[in-house]
Amino acid sequence: MKQLKVVVIEDEPVSARNLAHVLQTIDDGIQVINILSGVKDAVEWFSEQQTGYDLIFMDIRLADGLSFDIFKQVKITKPVVFVTAYNDYAIQAFKNNGIDYILKPFDQHEVKQAIDKFKNLVNQPGQQPRETDLSELIEQLSVNSKAYKKSFLVHFRDKLIPVETAKIAWFYTANELVYAQTTDARQYVIDFTMEQLEKQLDPTVFFRANRQFLINRKEITEVDFYFNGRLSVKIKPAPPESIIISKARVPEFKTWMNN
Repeated sequence: MKQLKVVVIEDEPVSARNLAHVLQTIDDGIQVINILSGVKDAVEWFSEQQTGYDLIFMDIRLADGLSFDIFKQVKITKPVVFVTAYNDYAIQAFKNNGIDYILKPFDQHEVKQAIDKFKNLVNQPGQQPRETDLSELIEQLSVNSKAYKKSFLVHFRDKLIPVETAKIAWFYTANELVYAQTTDARQYVIDFTMEQLEKQLDPTVFFRANRQFLINRKEITEVDFYFNGRLSVKIKPAPPESIIISKARVPEFKTWMNN
């Protein structure tokens, strides 16, 4: 097969770079020719570039809308592999050139399966996913819907390194950045919002203590009573400021700690 030219549509820079790296690791004949960060960028690019690429890897929820909005504004005839943290768009995905649907956090095996499926379709022109394929996929997505993020790819000294989620003591947001503090006292900037992290982390392990902190229960050392019915959480390594649980959230926090 000739060189496979891929376009990636992803608004999270680390996820985009990770996907591009995985694709090129799978096959050095794969060339990621462009990474587009949103609906607007994609519409502009595809309006001018109708050919010159073979396959699209596309996130669904982008910063400026759903990727399905792209199909409403420009004609796309190439196959699409949807890569998303959400499992509730499968049917809509297959109505918009979808040939596969991968849930984040993805691994190399899943991406390779999608590439293999694309190659099979190229070798058998006109073949589309069967209704039974779609129903099986939706069932599988339902089973896998509680697969939580196991690691993060982070920048460190001009490199990308994996950090296991289990080794993160807490996430902290300040000055529009989100930091991950590991149990061995290393700190990294994470390319996710706190709201995105909440959806991707196991809620039995991580708790949104307040607007600034997501905390790992395994690293909590003690909980003190604070004035006005609030609680103060001590955790290691020590964070840059106190972690206070509001009076309204205390019952939820206690239930979480008792599970």
